[in-house]
Amino acid sequence: MGSKAWQATKVYRHLLKAVKNHIGKEDHKRHFRDYILQEFQNNRGLLDPASIQQKLKVAHDYTYLLNSVHHHKELLLSYNIAVDRSDEMKRIIGKSASSVGLKLPEVYEA
Repeated sequence: MGSKAWQATKVYRHLLKAVKNHIGKEDHKRHFRDYILQEFQNNRGLLDPASIQQKLKVAHDYTYLLNSVHHHKELLLSYNIAVDRSDEMKRIIGKSASSVGLKLPEVYEA
């Protein structure tokens, strides 16, 4: 396997992994995976090195975008920016209270 084929395989695998992790692998989301598969198969016979590099760069950039958006979302949630996390906080406080044998007052349970 040549270096170009190895590079394409590597980009393809990373892209599929990002789609599986961040978009999902349910049947109703399968069209993302199918599109990627179709694009890589359609461009298998490409001979122009510049065109090959351009398409691999697009795939790599999209992988980077998926991973970055997921990471950004995690950061927003962890810093509690523009997200109402009161239900999650109630659950955490309830677990903390129950771990030491206490129960939350009615105000927090409602």
